[in-house]
Amino acid sequence: MGRLARSFALFSASFKVLRAHKGLAWFPVLAGVAGLLVAAVFLTPAFFTVHLDADAFRPTAGTYVLLAAFYLVSAFVTIFFNAALISQADVALRGDGGLPGVGAGITAAGRRWPALLGWAGVTATVSVVLRTIEERLGFLGSIVSSLVGLAWRLTTFLVLPVVMLEGAGVKGGVKRSVELFRRTWGENVTGTAGIGLVGFLLTFAGYLVLLGAGFLLGGTATVFVCVGLAIVWTLLIAVFTTTLTGIYQTALYRYAADGVVPGEFASVDFSGAFRAR
Repeated sequence: MGRLARSFALFSASFKVLRAHKGLAWFPVLAGVAGLLVAAVFLTPAFFTVHLDADAFRPTAGTYVLLAAFYLVSAFVTIFFNAALISQADVALRGDGGLPGVGAGITAAGRRWPALLGWAGVTATVSVVLRTIEERLGFLGSIVSSLVGLAWRLTTFLVLPVVMLEGAGVKGGVKRSVELFRRTWGENVTGTAGIGLVGFLLTFAGYLVLLGAGFLLGGTATVFVCVGLAIVWTLLIAVFTTTLTGIYQTALYRYAADGVVPGEFASVDFSGAFRAR
């Protein structure tokens, strides 16, 4: 099985799980809604702490505090609902008759909130450091930031499954994720690459349809409608791909940690996709 075919097979297997358990898609939706609420809570008061002069935009110490809090809480919200998704994706993949549920996922993530908050702090800090490198070093910084960021994402890809399914803390979760990454090193980005590619193609196809409709129909009102539909389409694809990634992430964890291929992924050559090195 070639890489492209394997990517599609992993996408299809993840989609099969989502089709059987559509409620898993609620977790990214809830993350988005919670993210908007967090933005309103922190960014609205942050705006009123800024000094607006005729030719200057001067943030105060309070502005920076609110922005830092917003960044941390936003990261926590995203991680919290991703963790909830993983907990219920595992229920769906175990094949013992258990049914995943939104409430059960939120409860499971709630029990692990200290570790999730710690991991949010780590990821937020790493993101700030990488962005600072990129801004300070220009083009070279962009290259360094991209390479380090890629290495970081690969080696920590299984932190959330480890935290949720093994009960590890942040330090133990990172160590365990690196261990599993080394154990199954190979084409272990095939699944996420496949999901990302499908998401890109769906987004691009949707934009082409809307662009064609706008060109044929014409008119200012049509343009606004098409822009609105494009935003909605983008959000739907984001929910779709985020859910599939969580499912795939959980399946990969089960294979890496237990050597067990979930039933929905039985037709995929996991041993070829994730060769031990």
